[in-house]
Amino acid sequence: MDGNTTNPMRRRLLGGMAALAWAPGWGWARPSAPSVMLARDAAADIDPAGFLVSEKYDGVRAVWDGHTLRFRSGLPVPAPAWFTRRLPPLALDGELWLARGRFEALSGIVRKAVPVDADWRSLRYQLFDLPGQGGRFAERARRIEAIARERAWPQLVAVPQQRVASRAELQRRLDEIVAGGGEGLMLHRADAPWRAGRNADLLKLKPLHDAEAVVVGHLAGHGRHAGRLGALRVRLGDGRDMLIGTGFSDAERTAPPPIGATVTFTYRGTTAAGVPRFASYLRLREP
Repeated sequence: MDGNTTNPMRRRLLGGMAALAWAPGWGWARPSAPSVMLARDAAADIDPAGFLVSEKYDGVRAVWDGHTLRFRSGLPVPAPAWFTRRLPPLALDGELWLARGRFEALSGIVRKAVPVDADWRSLRYQLFDLPGQGGRFAERARRIEAIARERAWPQLVAVPQQRVASRAELQRRLDEIVAGGGEGLMLHRADAPWRAGRNADLLKLKPLHDAEAVVVGHLAGHGRHAGRLGALRVRLGDGRDMLIGTGFSDAERTAPPPIGATVTFTYRGTTAAGVPRFASYLRLREP
């Protein structure tokens, strides 16, 4: 490989290497990811009884272990010291967030190796769970509210959790949030204990479903995309491969996500074989 760091593909590859950490005796390796709860897709006709409902924020997942703020990958978030000093000495799970529709700007802020204070003062840490702590989710949600009150810091926010009386009311809330530029809703079983992994205690309700996949190949473009990316070949969690050919900006087609990267895509339903239909690229997972 040549030493040209101005090449877009090379910059992507170098960025991937920068995401690795040196472990003596083992070489380059990713740090271990923190244990978190992950959401399943909710059925369109989900009954909200028994759930606490909140907005689904288009932010960057950040887990605080009482000492270090980390991305979902396990890599440390390069946050200013004044920001992390304001966090309490207990485990927190939430999203770093700017505003609806501002994900790209947020991503640029939290990925800078040298944080810019003015940028960080514009975002919020939206808390929605207490990893590893006991009690039902309803109890943990009340504890989060108490933490936010005690800290009295506008950048530390307890995500509002509310009961929803009916399917019709749930649909109205979803429609209102999407019309306002939001992503959708999260439904968390009020009586659920905390447990890591993807399970039915935590559901996401969106007009479109989304999923993650690992990039395993680049297909060349044709016509107006000649010389750039035509489609990504990605591998799903069950080992099957599929192509994603839409949803990319011109910049993303010029410098596509590298092989091995995890990407998020949206889709509408699945085929009879269970393969996502109408897949469209959404974003590179952070980081």
